[in-house]
Parts: sequence; structure tokens; C-alpha cells
Amino acid sequence: MDDGKSLELCVPNYIVEPLLVASNSSTLDKALVRLIEISKAPDGRSELASKNVLVPILKLCQSLCSLPSRHFLLLSLKLLRNLCAGEIDNQNLFIEQNGVGIVSSIVNSVVLASGSDYEIILLSMQLLGNVSLAGEEHQLAVWRHFFLLEFLKIAKVRSKETCDPLCMVIYTCCEGNDERLIELFTDQGLHILVEIIRTAAVAGFKEDWLKLLLSRICLDKSYFSPVFSKLFPVSTAENCDDDISRDNHYGGEHAFLLSILSEILNERIMDVTVSNDFALSILGILRNVVGIVDFTETPKSGLPTGLADVDVLGYSLTILRDVCACGGAKWSKEDVSGDIVDMLVSFGLIEFLLSLLRDLEPPLIIRKTMRQSENQEATTSSSSKRCPYKGFRRDVVAIIGNCGYSRKHVQNKIREQDGILLLLQHCVIDEDNPFLREWGIWSVRNILEGNRENQQVIANLELRGSVDVPEITQLGLRVEVDPETRRAKLVNV
Repeated sequence: MDDGKSLELCVPNYIVEPLLVASNSSTLDKALVRLIEISKAPDGRSELASKNVLVPILKLCQSLCSLPSRHFLLLSLKLLRNLCAGEIDNQNLFIEQNGVGIVSSIVNSVVLASGSDYEIILLSMQLLGNVSLAGEEHQLAVWRHFFLLEFLKIAKVRSKETCDPLCMVIYTCCEGNDERLIELFTDQGLHILVEIIRTAAVAGFKEDWLKLLLSRICLDKSYFSPVFSKLFPVSTAENCDDDISRDNHYGGEHAFLLSILSEILNERIMDVTVSNDFALSILGILRNVVGIVDFTETPKSGLPTGLADVDVLGYSLTILRDVCACGGAKWSKEDVSGDIVDMLVSFGLIEFLLSLLRDLEPPLIIRKTMRQSENQEATTSSSSKRCPYKGFRRDVVAIIGNCGYSRKHVQNKIREQDGILLLLQHCVIDEDNPFLREWGIWSVRNILEGNRENQQVIANLELRGSVDVPEITQLGLRVEVDPETRRAKLVNV
């Protein structure tokens, strides 16, 4: 309390006195604590706005920049944050009194000091977030003071406490304003986003404002590729030896970004808009990473595996699975080319996925039925690839199944690529691919529905050994087998 008294002696009376009167308190410390409590309620904020409490608080913050007192600075920022939470009079007064400039000075003094004060930065960003919600004038004031350098400094603070409110401020300032969005995606502006992703990856968190910002940037707008490319390791960016570049082609930050985007799509599958550029970029990453991943190792876990290349592969598949599950019904308004699934199929998605399945060794239960000799078994095991993670086969089958839903041209393409029997072999239980059987049945159901040609292919299949698919009955069909010719006939139940 002695420190508090000495501080009050240094702060001009015209700043302290209004706060003591408004709070009916005897000391500055008690006044700030009391005012914070009052400002938690809308009525309290309105009452304090009528008393112009915000003005002496801003002047107090200016004084505290030269008078080192973390305790009083924290209390002042908390009070300002509360006062500007939905109270338009306080939000307007904050702008009129150069509140953004004062907060900028505070943040700079903290960030530039040895050891960043996360709590002060957190409160400052929460305050600016509340102010920027008031409208265009407020957003412009925040943007002019903090873009580019201040945002970049805060983005480099490796703390989850500061990262999400920073995302709130940037998202709010750019929402509905294409000019600021374009500024953000200049070469310099992209560094802010890259540092935000790196901070989130280090801190290991995926909060709501971070997801909203990345959803807007990567899914809705066509800025995923430049952000993703700036995450490449230094060794790759500097034209290193091809072997070194290959080893370091993808890093943990790439996998982290894709994991967030996959999570966003999975959580809000029918609400998120997706651009064609984003979908094509993911397909390009998938094609590339397949050539990097080691398919000889036995899968040890599902996603995330901790291996960057494998995780990039897996999250690329889960993203495409969910994009195709939307049925192309909600693509970005900027795209006029139409259905995303049709676009992906036109770029060879189905052929690529079927080739991945063919290169894999069959599921264990299928391998057992196909073994005719130990030599054949050895040949099959040595020449076929293994799933790089648990669930890889399931994810590939899921994409094919989602693409085939109510799309006869996709169903026909699968038949023309000899993919029907291949999918039938995945209607089985597999310990390395949870829910493979369910996704296999879903896929077969989709490629048969309303397609007589595909149904006829199954009806004409010659059953090999015990490779039977009783799950077909769940689709309302039954396979009857001629005991002499072992020819199959598909019958409606």
C-alpha cells in the first residue's frame, strides 16, 4: 500500500480525484478495484460513461507509462476493457481521446522490454477487440496504429494468452473491409499470419478467434497457398540440395495448420464456405506428400502421428473427405465454376485415390483369403505398400464414397477405373483402419444407387475363394451365387 500511496503522490490530482469521487473510495487502488466491479454490468458501464470516467483512466495510463507500476496499469487496462465492452459512448470517447495511441505506447513498452508481460498484452488486445467491434471508424483507428509492426511484434510473443485476442482484433478489423484484407495479404502482412500460426503451434491451442481468422483466410478466401508456402523450412526456401529439401519438405507448422482447418471443416461442415483454390491446393499437397511419405513402415498410431509428412498426408485426406461431404452445396461466392467435387474429379481425384488403394496391400482379412501359397504371400507383402497411419485406408475410401454420392458420372468413372471390386474389398473390419467397414459399405452404396451399370458389374462378379460381401444386404440387395459356375447375380431384396 505504501507503493500505492507514493504512486498517488506522483499522479496529478486532476486524474485521481474524479476516480475517487466516481467510486466513493479513499485511495486510487480501492477506486480502481471498485470501478472494475461496477463496469462488469451493462448498467454500471452506462453509469460510468455518464460520468466520463474513461477520460481520467486514459490519462492515468499515460502517466503509468513513465511511472513503472504494473499493478495499477493492469487495473487500469481491466477497467478500460470493461468500459468499452458494448458501451458505444465509451467506445467513441476512447477513439476521441487517442486511446488507441495510448495503448500502442503501452504495448510497445512491454514488448520491447526484456521479457514480455503476457497479461498486459492480453488486456490491451481484449480492449482493442472491444473497441473495434463498435464500427468502421474504430476499426480504422486500431488498424492504422497497429498494422504492421505492432501486430507483428505481438504475433511473435509465443503465448496462447495473447494470440487469440490478437486474432480477434485482426479478424474484426478485416471483416467486411476488402482493402484491409488486401493489406494483410501483402508479402509483409503475411508474416503476421505466419507468426500467429507458429505461436499457436508452439503453444498448442486452437481457440475460436484463431479458427475464425483461419477459416476466413484459408477456406473462404483464396489465400491459403501463400500462407502455407511461407511456412516452409529455411533449408527448403534456400534452394538446398534436393535430398535435404525432400527430408524437410513439410514441417510441424504445416501439419498444425492443416489440422486446424480439418477441425474447422469437421465441426462446421455445412456452414463453412470453401474456395476452389483451397480445394485444389489441398489436392496438390496430397499428390506431393504421397511421394515423400514412407509407405513401408507399419502404422503405429492414428493422427496426429508426430511425423510431419505423415500428418500432412492424413489431414489433407480428412480435409478432402469433408469438402466432398458438403456435396459442393456451399462453395465460395467468388467461385463461379460450380460444384467443388466435380472440379476435383475433373482434376483426377478419383483416379489418384483408386491408385493409392491399389498400391496398398489388401486388408488383412482379404489377404488371408487370397493366399494360395507361402511364395505368393511373400511376394504380396514385399511389393505392396502399408498404411502410413491408422485410418489411412479408411480416409481414402471415405473420399471416394462422398464423391460418388448422387453423382452418376463419378459412379461411372469408378466403374471405368475397375474400382468397384476394389471398394467391395474394403467392406471389412480392419484393425489398422477403424470404421473401414462402415465407410466401405457407404461407398459401395453410393456407387450402386441409381446406377444399373454398376449394379450389373457386381451381379456378374465371379467370387474368388471366400471373398464375399454380405454387407451388400444392408443396401437392400442380395448376391445369389450359382454353385456350379460360382457366378454371382445381384437381386433386389
